[in-house]
Order: sequence, then C-alpha cells, then structure tokens
Amino acid sequence: MDRLEAMEMFVRIVQTGSFSAVAREMGTTQPTISKQVTALEQRLKTRLLNRSTRSLSLTEAGTAFYERCKRIIDEVQEAEGALGRLQSSLTGTLHVNSSIALGQIFLTPLMLKFQERFPELTIELSLNDRYIDLVELGVDVAVRIGRLADSNLIARRLGETNRVLVATPAYLRTHGTPQQPADLTRHNCLLYAYLSTGNEWVFKGAEGEIRVRVHGNFKANNGHAIREALLAGAGVALTPDWLIHDKVEGGEVVALLPEFATAPLEINAVYPSGRHVSTKLRTVVEFLQEEFRAIPAFAARPPK
Repeated sequence: MDRLEAMEMFVRIVQTGSFSAVAREMGTTQPTISKQVTALEQRLKTRLLNRSTRSLSLTEAGTAFYERCKRIIDEVQEAEGALGRLQSSLTGTLHVNSSIALGQIFLTPLMLKFQERFPELTIELSLNDRYIDLVELGVDVAVRIGRLADSNLIARRLGETNRVLVATPAYLRTHGTPQQPADLTRHNCLLYAYLSTGNEWVFKGAEGEIRVRVHGNFKANNGHAIREALLAGAGVALTPDWLIHDKVEGGEVVALLPEFATAPLEINAVYPSGRHVSTKLRTVVEFLQEEFRAIPAFAARPPK
C-alpha cells in the first residue's frame, strides 16, 4: 500500500470508527486493515489510535496526523477534479504550430476566430518552417504540408494544395520562358531550404515522374521570403498555390508548364500518437477541418 492509500485508509477509519467498515469498503478483511494500521504506526514510529474491544480513539499524534492527511486528500481530490475539468472543457492553454507563411495568412485569423468561441482558452501559436519535435516543445497540434516523415504522429486531413511553377513577366522577357522541366537547369531558381527533395524539383510527365536538379543564387527558409524574391523578378519559383494565386490571377506573375503540374500536397493537422485526445484538441482539429474545407485555396484546384 502506498502512502496516499495508507492516508486514505486511516482517514476512513477515523471517520467510520470501524476497522470492519473500512475493510468492506476496500474489499479486504478486518485483520488486514489492522495489520496495515500497525505497519503505518511502525513507519511513523508513533501510536495513532487507541484500540479497545469496543471503541477507537485518536492519540494526540493521531489527531495531528489525521488533520494533515485529511487536508492532503482533499487537495489531491481537488487537483484531480481540476484536471478533469481541464480535459473536458476548453480551458487552459492550446499550443498550435505551423509554417510561417501558412500561419501568418491563415492560422492566425483562424485561431483568433476559434478563441472568440472559447474565450477561456489561451492560444499559443508558434511559427517556423523547420521540422520540430512536437513532444519536446510541448505542441498540442501542428498544421503540416506534405508527406509526414514521423510515423509517431496522428494525422487528420485538412485539405490539399497544388504547387505552381511561376515567374514574373519581366524575368521571362529577360531570360526566356521554359518549355519543359529540363529547361529549368538554365534558369535562376529560387530555393526553399526545407523542401523534402532538396534542390530536386519533381514534376509529372506523360511517361511518369520527372526530376530536375535546379540551381539558383537565392535560398530562403520560409515561403514569404521566396514570394518576395519572386515578385522582385529574381527568378523562377515552385511554390504552393495558396501563397501566390492572387498574383497569378492579377497577372503579376505567370504560371509555367501547367501540363507538368506536380502532385498535390496534403495538408494535415498532426499530434503525437501517445497523447490523450482532450476535448480541446479534438475540438480544434474539427474546427480546422471545417474551416479549411471552406477555403478554395485548399481544394487543390488545377493551377492556371
């Protein structure tokens, strides 16, 4: 019997005034309870109860111990109740992670909208493009684009996005327009530091996959920086549709090689597989699924 169980046993003996009653509560025998009380007294090196055939009474040490045990048990029960309320309601803190561009454009307004529904919840939003360990950093849920490398994560589908090959009209007037993926080896390509395939851009051709190793003089670790370099006419970019589609529709950039469009990328809400799915985690994932379905950019429409 551990110390907390021994305290609970002792408190119930005092409250009921009966070894037999406590034995029935604990599903054991009266002699067993008597032995456990004796063991408790031996560990504390003091007598707690005065026993007779007709009654039990507390010693002075027993009275002091009883008061402390009762207070400790009450605090434990209160802590367990508070934890239960935290797990079943949307209170406490929810730590959400995303890439920088996706987080700035979509996740920030969505999390503010979510918090309006649940004002007692504190949102902690962290944005970075590099791979992070969700458990190590205490992240409850992350929104990730592309194939999951970590098999220890549970993924819930939010949507998908196309990647488009784009450049500005000014860049194309100076450097020419690529007619096939292999032509990209002669262009200045804007490189994303965390692309899973490195400097290799992957396209879909009539006969299957086409891989092109590209080069360029500008490399960045987040999508916004690539977007700014693209708009400045620095080179050709392979970028998510949602990050640039407004500029394509406005004619500020031109979509290239649409017949070689890359396969859509999945967008998932992910969380550690060993983590208890609390009410707030389940609710925020369901909220994101609903909200992402309403955003045309994540329906993976064919690129223009």
